[in-house]
Amino acid sequence: MDTIHLPQTKVEELHTICAEHNNDAGELINILHAAQGLFGYLPREVQEIIAADLRLPVSRVYGVVTFYSFFTMTPKGKYPISVCLGTACYVRGAEKVMDEFQRQLEIKVGETTSDGLFSLDCLRCVGACGLAPVVTIAGKVYGRMTPEKVRDVLSEYYMLGE
Repeated sequence: MDTIHLPQTKVEELHTICAEHNNDAGELINILHAAQGLFGYLPREVQEIIAADLRLPVSRVYGVVTFYSFFTMTPKGKYPISVCLGTACYVRGAEKVMDEFQRQLEIKVGETTSDGLFSLDCLRCVGACGLAPVVTIAGKVYGRMTPEKVRDVLSEYYMLGE
């Protein structure tokens, strides 16, 4: 496993986050949420710092990170894409939409493009079943997606990313 080097300013912010929660192990999930907001993901080094500040075994922090699907240990793209594969979206063609994102971005689910612009994931329900199939990109919801619309939607973000 590669070691990453965290910027010292962010490490100090992480210590501050832990201190603001009184280094209380009962606040672990809240601290992890804040840490993921700060770093974009929760690499091993971040988990080790949190464990030390909260006086917890790293295995407990890791267990929480891997249990909850919201947390991620891999960096996400600047524009994370999530394709809903819940029942309503699935029966209305979400799998074909997912396949088209994979084809155009040349990545698989769980991966990030080499330029760091996009990462691709799936989720179970956005709560917008009437708009199925639904895709979210960087928090923006796209309803009634079709494979034919994928290129146009991506082009919006390629223009922003340059």
